Amino acid sequence: MSTEPIVLALPIADRGTSFEFYRAALGLAALGEPAEDGMPEPLRFAVNDGLHLMLVPTEGFGWVVGGREVAGRGTSECLLGLSASTEAEVNRIVQRAAEAGAEVVLAPGQQPWGYAGTFADPDGHAWMVTKV
Repeated sequence: MSTEPIVLALPIADRGTSFEFYRAALGLAALGEPAEDGMPEPLRFAVNDGLHLMLVPTEGFGWVVGGREVAGRGTSECLLGLSASTEAEVNRIVQRAAEAGAEVVLAPGQQPWGYAGTFADPDGHAWMVTKV
């Protein structure tokens, strides 16, 4: 069984908003050939060699998970993590996300577990950036 890459799927409200956010906030490049709307279908980004992020419209996400309820915006069932090598890089990533439309949930700073900051994407998915 191959586990590379792992694909993390998140429900989204608007393909265009999410497409632009992940390009601007994290500098991710979309994978695949553009569809008629100029974005690949499915909307998928390579976070790194081992992880791909797939963004699925909420209606389709609910269908894929067998009609189970999809959590509403701002309800965090998981915390997505990014690593940074310096405090300045943590600050830069969180600032770039904010400039792209993210809500800063936890301003970058020293936390009990290390230097970190957390932002929420346009659909409310929380991303923590931590200095490693």
